Amino acid sequence: MQRLSVAAATAWVGLLAAGCGGTDAPPGPEELLLQPTSARGAGAYAPSAAVPAPAFAPPAVTAAPASPSGGGTTLRTLSGAAPGLYGGLPERASCDVPALTRHLSADRAEGRAFATAAEVEHGDVAAFLRGLTPVVLRADTRITGHRLADGGNRAHQGVLQAGTAVLVDHFGAPRVRCADASPLGPPVPAERAVVPRGRPWDRYRPDQAIVVKPAEQVVSSLLLVSTADGSWIERPSGTGGEEDARPEVLPPVAAEEVFADPALTGPDAGTDAGPDAGPDQAPETSGDTGSAPGGQAPEAPFPDVPVYDPLPPADVPPPQPDAAPAPEPLPDGPDAPPVLPDIPLQPASDPYASGYSQG
Repeated sequence: MQRLSVAAATAWVGLLAAGCGGTDAPPGPEELLLQPTSARGAGAYAPSAAVPAPAFAPPAVTAAPASPSGGGTTLRTLSGAAPGLYGGLPERASCDVPALTRHLSADRAEGRAFATAAEVEHGDVAAFLRGLTPVVLRADTRITGHRLADGGNRAHQGVLQAGTAVLVDHFGAPRVRCADASPLGPPVPAERAVVPRGRPWDRYRPDQAIVVKPAEQVVSSLLLVSTADGSWIERPSGTGGEEDARPEVLPPVAAEEVFADPALTGPDAGTDAGPDAGPDQAPETSGDTGSAPGGQAPEAPFPDVPVYDPLPPADVPPPQPDAAPAPEPLPDGPDAPPVLPDIPLQPASDPYASGYSQG
């Protein structure tokens, strides 16, 4: 598992380098693919491996605060180790990893394309998939996804709907979407107006999507929320539910309020856990990270992802507002939640260019 941990962290570095370099971005709006929970779309790498499960009501997500430097809203970034970031059912995997492994190992073309996009060797695909953890997203999540096109991989910016089954790595970062086997990476920030592609779901709001940042250390166990009854589940990383247990120490936040308090789920939440970790810290982490010193992931820039007012899609009617009341304004003064700093970025390269490769 050592090599997989380092390779996973390296993949994030390569994706960021590929997405943020260059200054020759094409003019016009950028597309953002909206992907409902079970939608496959064109260019799938494998038949759906998502395991059917009862629908659940996602928790409320506090809207991202406006950027203090202007330029719209900056999405909230959460650590992959944050308790309650993901959900699932006790002792039940949300993704059929064996079926996915058989398909990608047997199909030479799709398997090799998947390996290229995931930045692993084709012969290591089976071990890579078995080292991931099946979970369910509890909030709409911005990602960089991939699809098969013209005999190769094409990247796209997208939003995965809450309830989507994904596989996450030992840093808590989403790596594979189970419905189409799309390799996943961190989102590339938009520098221009964004136009959504696809039909928005009822509760979709651009400023309520989140970004998952890899934890600073390997996460030995994830604290999930049961999508059946809201109870807490501790799932060891790299397992599919067969070793699930109730946590010995519960987080200091109710499951339905995980995304309401940025202080409990922000980018630094749960990153300093150790043998004496208290109830407000993530599970103890392992130092098994190969060449990464001290059990830490290789340091890499992780940019803020701004949200711009989307242009109205040409072929999709605008979503109707929900009947639910709007969230209360964020507090001012000393009780105000922390605001993520802006990071100047170069225009993103065209994610739909033919022959896309990782940096």
